[in-house]
Amino acid sequence: MREFKYACPVCGQHIRCDSSQAGSVMECPTCFQKITVPQAPSTDDSKFIITGTKVGERPTPKIPKETLRAPEAKSFSGVTAVLVILICAAAAAGFIYRGTIFKSRSAPVAPTNSEPEHEAVAPSWPAVAVPANLPIPAGTNYWTLDVKAVGTPEVPAGGKVHGKFFTAQRMILNADGLTIRTADLPPQAGITIYLRPNPISRLFGKSLLFEPNTPGAPTVLLRWKDQGREAKQGENTGYVLRLEFGQPVSNSIPGKIYLCTPDAFKSYVVGKFDAEIIKPQTQ
Repeated sequence: MREFKYACPVCGQHIRCDSSQAGSVMECPTCFQKITVPQAPSTDDSKFIITGTKVGERPTPKIPKETLRAPEAKSFSGVTAVLVILICAAAAAGFIYRGTIFKSRSAPVAPTNSEPEHEAVAPSWPAVAVPANLPIPAGTNYWTLDVKAVGTPEVPAGGKVHGKFFTAQRMILNADGLTIRTADLPPQAGITIYLRPNPISRLFGKSLLFEPNTPGAPTVLLRWKDQGREAKQGENTGYVLRLEFGQPVSNSIPGKIYLCTPDAFKSYVVGKFDAEIIKPQTQ
C-alpha cells in the first residue's frame, strides 16, 4: 500500500488516501461531495494529482479524431481478396490450435501469481489517560505548547486560525478524520486533522495526545480566507494536540480538543464539540 493524493472534482480539494482504497466512496471534507476514489497513479511524483469521480458519473472515454474518419473506398476485387485471405488464415489457425482453444474454454485456470486483497489499515494511535483537575487558561490566552499542564475549557469549540477568530459551526468525523470549521465553503477559518480511522469506531471513547516529537503524528491542515477573501490552506507540523472522544449517540459523537500550532499567528482550536459521523460507502 502507498499513499497518494487526488483532487475533488467539485471544489478541487486535495485528499490523501491509500492505494488499497481505490474504487471506494469517500466524502470531500470541504464540499462533502461523494467521490469515487481513483486508481493510484503509476508515478510517485507528489506533484502529480489525479481527479476523483463524482458518485453516479463515469468518465467518458475520449475517441481520437483519427478513428472518426470514414475509411477510404476500396475496389470490390481488392476487398474480396482480403476477405478470402483472412478466412483461410482463421481456418488454418483454428485447426492448428483447436486443442488449446477448447481446453481454455472448458477449464479456465486462475493465475497463480495473483496477490490477495488487503484491507486498508489506519495507524494505531495509543490511548492516553487525561489527568483530571488541570488548570484552565484564562480568557483567550489558550495558546501553549504544554497541553499536558492545562485542561480543556468547557466552551464551544473555536479559536484562532491564521489570525482569524471563529466559533465552530460545522464539525464532522469521517474516514479522513476530524474537521472543525465555520459553516461557509470555503470556510472563513477551520482545521482538518487527518487521523484516517479505519474503521471510524476505533476512535470511540479514546483520548489521544500528540506532541512535536510524536512519531507518525497525523497531518493537520489549517484553512482560512485572507483579506481578499481568497481561500488559503497550509499543513502544519510541530503542533501539540489533545483529543478526547466520547461514545457516539445516533450519528454524532461528543468530544474535546486542545490544538496549538507553532505558526507565526499562534493558531489554536480549543473547547467541546459534537461532531456528525459520516461513514464511508463502498460500491
